[in-house]
Amino acid sequence: MASKIEWTEATWNPTSGCTKISSGCKHCYAESMARRLKAIGTVGYENGFRFSMVPSRLHEPLKKKKPTVYFVNSMSDIFHEKMPLDYLDKIFSVIEQTPQHTYQLLTKRADNMFDFLSKREIPKNVWLGVTVENRYDGLPRIEKLRTLNATVLFLSVEPLLEDLGRIDLTNIDWVIVGGESGNQARPMDKSWVENIKTQCDNKDVAFFFKQWGTWGADKVKRNKKVNGKELNGKIWQDYPEVIEKQFELV
Repeated sequence: MASKIEWTEATWNPTSGCTKISSGCKHCYAESMARRLKAIGTVGYENGFRFSMVPSRLHEPLKKKKPTVYFVNSMSDIFHEKMPLDYLDKIFSVIEQTPQHTYQLLTKRADNMFDFLSKREIPKNVWLGVTVENRYDGLPRIEKLRTLNATVLFLSVEPLLEDLGRIDLTNIDWVIVGGESGNQARPMDKSWVENIKTQCDNKDVAFFFKQWGTWGADKVKRNKKVNGKELNGKIWQDYPEVIEKQFELV
């Protein structure tokens, strides 16, 4: 389905639900959304936020001929520990059958990602990313990611919960940064963002600033946007060259 996420075009959720494994999961948007979708009887969310396969969605990309950038499992984690390997193989089979599409795979389970993908050739239309919300949980995930041979390797630094210090950006193509949203959102400091952007600029890594979230750069809590206008501070939106050339998104 079409997505409101600024760095993709559509979402594809062949599974739903997840399990919280780090501080970045504390106020998970997908959890609250899954509960709402269950309440209104949406197919695929009968189990709420409990990890579940949704076979009825498995072949959705096969029906679309127009090249599309898909964020895979925006409501789940493709490398969840309860993902059956035969079902994961089926997901990758769909990816391989649709080379016109680009698939953005983002996970907090970098070990599972590495174990699965290091033993096989990664399709050229797959981009791999890991979440980097803090130093303790997030930075080690990058070490697993950088060793994999994918067309684009990216970091989703959202929600950014602290200053990450020095980041080894070797082999990383794209860094997405964002603050947390929602009534319980944790503030993000402007200096944390600037530190990451400076490092990306120095290493010629594309930097995409998604949002300040609920808290602005001035530490004032407010709505993110009014009439489509960002209220909480300046945003930067750069893409890897492969996006610019293939999809003309900028």
